[in-house]
Amino acid sequence: MKDKIFIRQLIANCIIGTRPRERVTRQDVSISIELECDLSAAAQSDSIKDTVDYVEIRDQVVTLAEGSQFFLIETLADRIAALCLDDTRITSVRVTVDKMTALTGAHSVAVEIYRSKE
Repeated sequence: MKDKIFIRQLIANCIIGTRPRERVTRQDVSISIELECDLSAAAQSDSIKDTVDYVEIRDQVVTLAEGSQFFLIETLADRIAALCLDDTRITSVRVTVDKMTALTGAHSVAVEIYRSKE
């Protein structure tokens, strides 16, 4: 079993969707990220330099999402996963993107992807 860091329900405001109004009106998406990495060195040292800095990951993800204009939440999830895997300490990532305004009568529509370096 590998160690994990979770970022849950991070909100980003972006242009996303295929409908004409979605191409001009920003909307919130909720992003959850599960990062698989070895946390044993950080647990021993109690130092941020020995772990994945989740504040940095959050900032990069929000910058990516809010600067994007993807048509599909699948594409957004894939780009977030690639960004996370750029960190050499992260071996795999699971990304869930919820689009809260996608369907009338539903809380959200979501996609979940898993990417790994292995």
